[in-house]
Amino acid sequence: MSESNQKATRPLSPHLQIYRWPVTMITSITHRATGVGNYIGTFFLAWWLLAAAMGQKAYETFQAVAGSPIGLIVLFGYTWSLIYHLCNGVRHLTWDVGAGFKNATAETTGAFVIIISLALTLFVWVVGVAGMGGGQ
Repeated sequence: MSESNQKATRPLSPHLQIYRWPVTMITSITHRATGVGNYIGTFFLAWWLLAAAMGQKAYETFQAVAGSPIGLIVLFGYTWSLIYHLCNGVRHLTWDVGAGFKNATAETTGAFVIIISLALTLFVWVVGVAGMGGGQ
C-alpha cells in the first residue's frame, strides 16, 4: 500500500461535535481559567482600592466603569470565578486525603461544584443588590 493511500484510510480523530467532554475535564479546564480570571479580577479590585485612596474624581471614574453593563459583567464573572475556584479547591482538598477518585464520584462532585458555584454567585448578587436598595 502506498503512503498516500495509507493516510487516506487512517481513522480521523474525533471532532468536538461527537466527542463527549467528561465533567471532570470541564472542571479541570474551568479551574485553570478561573485561576487566570482571579488574577485579572484582582487588578480590578486593586483599581477600586487605588481609586478610593486617590479621591472623589478617581473613584467616580471607577464607579462609572464598574457600574456600566460591561463592568457589571466583569464583576459578576469575577465573583463567580472566586466562588468556583473556592468550591473546586475544596473538592481538590478531599482528593488530597484520598477520597472521591472513583469516576462516578468525581463526575458527581464536579457537577455539584458547577451548580453550587453558580447558585452561590447568584445568591451573593441578589443579596448585594437588595442591600443596595434594589440597585438604585
